[in-house]
Amino acid sequence: MNAKKRALGKGLSALLDNSGFETRPGYDGEHDMLPVGTIGNVPVDIIETNPYQPRSDFDIEALNDLAASIKKQGVIQPITLRKLEENKLQLISGERRLIAAKMAGLQDIPAYIVAAEDHALLEMAIVENIQRENLNPMEIALGYKQLIQDHKLTQEMLSERLGKSRSSIANHLRLLNLPGEVQIGLRQELISMGHAKALLAIDHVQTLLELYQDILAQELSVRKVEEIIKQIACQETSKEQTQKTRQSPRGPSAAQQTFRKELEEMLKTPVKIKNRAGGKGSIVISFESEEEYKRIAKWLKK
Repeated sequence: MNAKKRALGKGLSALLDNSGFETRPGYDGEHDMLPVGTIGNVPVDIIETNPYQPRSDFDIEALNDLAASIKKQGVIQPITLRKLEENKLQLISGERRLIAAKMAGLQDIPAYIVAAEDHALLEMAIVENIQRENLNPMEIALGYKQLIQDHKLTQEMLSERLGKSRSSIANHLRLLNLPGEVQIGLRQELISMGHAKALLAIDHVQTLLELYQDILAQELSVRKVEEIIKQIACQETSKEQTQKTRQSPRGPSAAQQTFRKELEEMLKTPVKIKNRAGGKGSIVISFESEEEYKRIAKWLKK
């Protein structure tokens, strides 16, 4: 079990031992389906898309650069495919390489072929994408969420498998709590991960969105945003304290104190006046014995 976890933490290549693979130069979809455990060239037009791919946005300029490189040097690192059934192959990892290969005009691409029933490899496909691709924070967050949900992992288990700190994983998952507008901005790199983490400290959604718009309009730095959030927190604390002060019971007024003393003199016993919020309150008359109680009650009935 421990050995498997260490392999998962190192990436897909740690799980696939190249020395054990049979290498074939080409692929004939009708007569020569590459078997599991094979490295060979596969036609790009028969490869099905990967439902586990965390990336949803691709940098066109970066893809053009990769396509230009592939035209000159070919695909250096094979993509990984899984064999679904006869003559069907599905992409596990390497979507950028596959897209760039198509842009470069390649008809086939080198690929590892792995078994469809191997769930550990499917898990590693997502891990491989998260570790190797230049994903934006939201794509990483969604990838983490998918791993946790699909494979019933805890954050601690995910931390061990990815070789990432638990705090980093937790911080990415918290991004999913941001309003959709802010998530889109982070995905489009309108704000940074630092901005997003700072905004998470704001509980009031409208305040958060207003500050987000200020970040875009004024190009505020992360430090400036953090300063603004501290100011907002201080203002909120001040408002709460003011509200508590207004609502908290006040002591007896001068008139109440005068009345209390007069009542004590008439009843010959201690009297207290207690105020509550909203103008309410109580008058407490103390007695030390049954006889004293009867005496006070008789006086009050007059």
